[in-house]
Amino acid sequence: MISHLSIKDFAIIEKVDVAFYEGLNMITGETGAGKSIIIEAISLALGSRADTAYIRTGKEKAVIQMVADLEGEEYVITREISANGKSLCRINDEIVPLSQLNKLCRKIADIHGQYDHQSLLNQENHIKLIDSYDDKVISPVKLKVSELFHLYTQAKQELNSLLSNEAEMERKRDFMRFELQEISASRPVIGEDEELTQKFTLLQNSEKIYQTLSGLYEILYESSPSSLDGIGKGLSLLQQISCYSNEIKEFEDVMSDSYYKLTDVATEVRKYRDHISFSPEILEETQNRLQVLDTLKRKYGGSIENVLEYEKKLADELNVIENMDQLKESLTEQLLRYEKQLLEESEKLSKLRKNAAILLEEKINKELMELNFKNAAITIQFDNVKDGKASVFTAEGIDKVEFLISTNLGEASKPLAKIASGGEISRIMLAFKQIIGDYDYIPTMIFDEIDSGISGITASIVGKKLLEISKSHQIICISHLPQIAAFGDHHYKIQKEVVGDATVTNVIPLSQEEKIQEIARLLGGINITDTTIKSAEELIRLSNS
Repeated sequence: MISHLSIKDFAIIEKVDVAFYEGLNMITGETGAGKSIIIEAISLALGSRADTAYIRTGKEKAVIQMVADLEGEEYVITREISANGKSLCRINDEIVPLSQLNKLCRKIADIHGQYDHQSLLNQENHIKLIDSYDDKVISPVKLKVSELFHLYTQAKQELNSLLSNEAEMERKRDFMRFELQEISASRPVIGEDEELTQKFTLLQNSEKIYQTLSGLYEILYESSPSSLDGIGKGLSLLQQISCYSNEIKEFEDVMSDSYYKLTDVATEVRKYRDHISFSPEILEETQNRLQVLDTLKRKYGGSIENVLEYEKKLADELNVIENMDQLKESLTEQLLRYEKQLLEESEKLSKLRKNAAILLEEKINKELMELNFKNAAITIQFDNVKDGKASVFTAEGIDKVEFLISTNLGEASKPLAKIASGGEISRIMLAFKQIIGDYDYIPTMIFDEIDSGISGITASIVGKKLLEISKSHQIICISHLPQIAAFGDHHYKIQKEVVGDATVTNVIPLSQEEKIQEIARLLGGINITDTTIKSAEELIRLSNS
């Protein structure tokens, strides 16, 4: 239950602290005093989206703090709305995401307001009421249906995509085969282009290289005297005197080393020169091969490595496309399997819903009888998909549900939106709230505008029903009807006043005497007379009897 609410700088509320108790907590006040602001503050504490428009004029932030008990544990829930648009959520002083706050607060309280009236008139929400009524039984099967529907839809999309792209895949397959054939036929090898470039350069300049090497060999060896002859003669001279000095011996060693190295160079130059041959055929062949490799690199990646990587990628993709028929068959089998499972689970879900609907119908009509719907009857109508095709199902299953009502004996049942008045909708929603609240226990139920469209004896019946519900749930209720307000175990008055240049709203807990005065005000308006006081006292007495 909610035990305490603190509101600071929220709308026209400067600062309010109010304690709530078990039973029926009734809130009244003049029109425009700020009753709905209290509900908005509670709603914010329970996890609704923050709006900076609620920050009190001239203030930097609004703060709402709520203390609630759930399953023996106390939770201090704080919401802060800053003017810069930032919002903070805290549970027991620990900052938490809004989703975590929502998860907790859904177990603490349920707010009923004008939106619930509209949602009850919307047929799309009717199936949710059945699911909520028997949630523990229905939810696991509903989740299974949702998962299967997702798998079915995904498989169907993949198959449709495959079928729609079949012609494109055929065109792509032909082009990929051409590219793969072009690369495979050329058989490029990593480093081949560099070797061929060097070979081509050599072949292009073979005559110049031959002549140059011949000239070098002649200088080194063939001329008379040659360079080697001169070095050999110098070496002989050094050998004659090297025994006289270590330095001269070193000269000899260097000269000897140079002589033998140049001899080796001359030999290698001759061998290299003698192997040089110019062949126009080999030059053309090398040039053509380089052009093939350059074309591959230009088309497929800039280097032989990239060309070979692209070849592998082509082969892998082509393999997938080549196996498209097998993939199509596999997806078709998968789709049929999911469809069969989806149909089975959807039918199971539909059966559970229909069983729940029978019990819900019975309980609602019993509650409506107690709420002064003497001859009214709610009927829950099911329409299933007729052709049994999963393709027209939804993640919710195969059921289309609508609540119909007959308000008089002998009248045909019609949709709620076409026949129910505002007061009737209020009572029907109250019946739903009690039934679903009892089944999936929520400690606190908050009602705003539950008295919309009702008055007189019906209002008294609604008040009595609220009191009955408050025996097992904490109720916080805003009302403008004395017949309902009289049933409150604890009464609070919302009062607005001007202080200086500002308007402020306060929440005032009322004593028994003050409660009588407030009920009298609701009965008689501004002028409270002895008669209205006595009427208020009688109304309170009857509500307690």
